[in-house]
Amino acid sequence: MVFPVPSQSNEDILDTFQVHGFLSQALIVTDDNNFFGPSSHNEGSLEFTEVGLNASLRPHQNVLMAAQVLSRRAGGDSGDASPVLDYGLIDYQLISDQKHTLGVQIGRFKNPLGFYNQTRDVAFTRPSILLPQSIYFDRTRSLGLSGDGVSLYHEARLSAGVIRTQVGIGQAQAGDDLQSALRLENVPGSLDAKQSAIGQIRYEHDGGRIVAALSAAQAKARFESGTPQQPDVAFRFRPVVLSLQYNEELWSLTGEFALRPTKLGGVENPWVNDVIGESWYIQYTRRFASNWQWLARYDSLTNNRDDRRGRSFEESTGGAIPAHTQFADDLTFGLQWTPHPRIMLAGEYHHVDGTGWLPIRDNPDSSQTSRRWNMLLFQLSLRF
Repeated sequence: MVFPVPSQSNEDILDTFQVHGFLSQALIVTDDNNFFGPSSHNEGSLEFTEVGLNASLRPHQNVLMAAQVLSRRAGGDSGDASPVLDYGLIDYQLISDQKHTLGVQIGRFKNPLGFYNQTRDVAFTRPSILLPQSIYFDRTRSLGLSGDGVSLYHEARLSAGVIRTQVGIGQAQAGDDLQSALRLENVPGSLDAKQSAIGQIRYEHDGGRIVAALSAAQAKARFESGTPQQPDVAFRFRPVVLSLQYNEELWSLTGEFALRPTKLGGVENPWVNDVIGESWYIQYTRRFASNWQWLARYDSLTNNRDDRRGRSFEESTGGAIPAHTQFADDLTFGLQWTPHPRIMLAGEYHHVDGTGWLPIRDNPDSSQTSRRWNMLLFQLSLRF
């Protein structure tokens, strides 16, 4: 005997429609160097703004349609805040029972890289105003943020925990930030992303008391030069990230370690064209008085494990680019207050040795940057 499958009426489908949004505005003040605008001048920079609007609809119990539009300004011109599609996908669950979930996403999906990449633009999901820059680069964020293609995910619920696996293949995003980081922003030509892949396996033990994840990706891009003086440049980035977290009721300890092999074809400098970078951080967060949280973190970035202090790199450029552009060690202290579930105020202090993750657009002449610098950030965040 065949039983009919109950269908959803138009009214039932509309009941699943949800809309949410968020807004964040920050003030950034630095004593030297600029971060997201002219932060070292006058009263600082207000050029760090994030506005997002997302919507979802479930036309069938196994089908979810979701999208988010994001307007983000992080220094640069006001035109940089033009709304873009952050993600937009159709999610179909092939299997969903008490022990397993298997599904596929088609469209633009957020890359599962580390703990925070998939929700990094929502301030309420971040432990601090800035994520650890050694792993969650803001100056080249477009390349690792999302992909256009297909993503397959699986969740297995065990007696002691949950294993989540996700793999995706598609075309990465290559924005102006990557072209700037490659110092090609003033060279005629076009930068195009190529087919890339990403995968993550994540285990959550005892309701999330212990969380571990391993992420790996390969992202490719190619710069087609429009001038004979500049050869074409092929870019390949293959990060591997190990993530660990221990959670108690009032505190959390988080650490992530990454190896970042990078290859540049068409670049003759051996200190940049085929190197392995290293990133890691250790972070402690403490919750108190029901709606307060403080944070302490040490974050370390090395662009080349064979040239940790960048001295050989500086020599290879004839001293034109300082050694301190090849590393950054960041000591951070932060405080968050959530007086209402939809309102958050945050502040944090950074003492940084090195400029390895300093935005090049804000500091076009690296010879004028200071190796040691300090930064204060204050942020108001709202959501609905």
